[in-house]
Amino acid sequence: QVQLVESGGGLVQPGGAMRLSCVASGSIFMIYTMGWYRQAPGEKRELVAAITRDGNTNYADSVKGRFTISRNNAKNTMFLQMNTLKPEDTAVYYCNANIKQRQLSISSNYWGEGTQVTVSS
Repeated sequence: QVQLVESGGGLVQPGGAMRLSCVASGSIFMIYTMGWYRQAPGEKRELVAAITRDGNTNYADSVKGRFTISRNNAKNTMFLQMNTLKPEDTAVYYCNANIKQRQLSISSNYWGEGTQVTVSS
């Protein structure tokens, strides 16, 4: 069994900053690519940023230069530093990870339950 748990969401004013964390736990052998997705009301879930195990990153155009994704492989954690937040960044942010469990021969995608980020004055 694998769990992903996000933390760090909340209410922030436009122009402010926030840091999200995601911790993976359970019977983990290896975590490959990890990513942050978000879903605003009435919208499709979209990729915000992703990071490979060796640190290669990619970002949605809407967040480039404002958000930074990082991870700590030793602690099975991932972070999203969000700066210069805008009202349009308001969404539920989800952690996603491709994980191989110890007892299985293939990896699978796992999702956290999400954390709400609201950018409003």
